[in-house]
Amino acid sequence: MVWPKNIYKDPDDGQQRFLLELEFVQCLANPTYIHYLAQNRYFEDEAFIGYLKYLQYWQRPEYIKFIMYPHCLYFLELLQNANFRNAMAHPTNKELAHRQQFYFWKNYRNNRLKHILPRSLPEPATPAAPAPASTPSQAPVSALPPVPATSVAVTAAPSQAPSPMPYVMPPGSGLAKNDMRNPTVDNRRKRK
Repeated sequence: MVWPKNIYKDPDDGQQRFLLELEFVQCLANPTYIHYLAQNRYFEDEAFIGYLKYLQYWQRPEYIKFIMYPHCLYFLELLQNANFRNAMAHPTNKELAHRQQFYFWKNYRNNRLKHILPRSLPEPATPAAPAPASTPSQAPVSALPPVPATSVAVTAAPSQAPSPMPYVMPPGSGLAKNDMRNPTVDNRRKRK
């Protein structure tokens, strides 16, 4: 077997290809971009479908650590299905996917905090005096008197865990005076 003399050697050892494929895969996290691909009939090209199948290597652990937008892997998996590719050509389906993605992001932090942050333990009741030793013939004596049925129930406010990401701006770091987003400052030039 004779090897060709002019074997192509990638000048940057595949770094540019890696970055281009990473950028394309992460673009798939945007339902509007997927809709654009469907509208321009990229999903009708068998070579492009094969490219989408090839890109599934990004789900392997040695590559997944470079992904910043994990929804792209979910959409890459969905794009393997012809029904999903056809459905994304319709604007209503694009809006539905975008809305569901928004709701996921909106509630993701709160849902994760429910499982991550420890809940505070209930405060112990007032310490009771040690109960006298009971004999087997006697019923155990309750340390607390029974609560009458006519008493008003006191409900404690649910304790909320402190937020790891405060939304309050620290003093002195407000919006700049010439920032258009600050409605309290008149940004028009004053005439002399």
